[in-house]
Amino acid sequence: MKFLERLFSPFAALSNRTFTILIIIDCVIALVLWQLFASGGLIPTPEKIAASVLRIVGTGDFFDNLFASLTLTLKGMGISIVIALAICYLSVVPIFYPIAKFIIKCRYLTLTGLIFLFTLLTSNGHNLKISLLIFGIVPFFVTSFLSIIDGINTQEYELCKTLRMNNWQTLLEVVVIGRLDQVLEVMRQNFAIAWMMITMVEGLNMSEGGLGTMLIKSNKYIDLGTVFAILVIIFSLGVCFDFLLAKLRTWFFPYTKLQVRSNV
Repeated sequence: MKFLERLFSPFAALSNRTFTILIIIDCVIALVLWQLFASGGLIPTPEKIAASVLRIVGTGDFFDNLFASLTLTLKGMGISIVIALAICYLSVVPIFYPIAKFIIKCRYLTLTGLIFLFTLLTSNGHNLKISLLIFGIVPFFVTSFLSIIDGINTQEYELCKTLRMNNWQTLLEVVVIGRLDQVLEVMRQNFAIAWMMITMVEGLNMSEGGLGTMLIKSNKYIDLGTVFAILVIIFSLGVCFDFLLAKLRTWFFPYTKLQVRSNV
């Protein structure tokens, strides 16, 4: 009874084993309900989607499209991270702070109305897709990391002053080096944005292929089984990348694992 009470109690801590079991139970229930309510309807059943996934993965074009999407995403993420970090680190300099605040507000701009402008400013479809990815990622990255910088305790800056560091040395020690682990966490959060956008930007120029191209072509012919299968593949890959980035953070910065957990 105590175990069940803790499952329905706010702020109750669960062990990793218990949490994993709950996820499996929830997934099984969701799949069973999906199978029951989707049978005979327009939406394909999990069984049909699984068959479509195996068929898609078995084709040679799938890995070419997957490589194209991964290459585009990683390139866009890499450039976005460099730009966003430069903006965030320079935001502590008064002259650059208004620029950082303006970029934060740019996250409210929709890409739909700006595609024509980016098309004029870029020389080819590849650069257009990269530009849209960067524009979609940078404002959210800057927003997340600036909130981390704003949350730094003033005692850390004062400690650097007592050690007779100048302002630039303080910036390096407290903000740059001292928050590297949180940079990786922000990267992990914003990779989800890039991975979500990849299908949209690949639809603007399908000459290079990609998972987004496969999805748009299947959607055009109302092949819902293939559409849902590609969505499942994209979702599964995104979850795997999220897990790998989380593990990468704990591998580079082991102290991030120091959390007190109570076992169920």
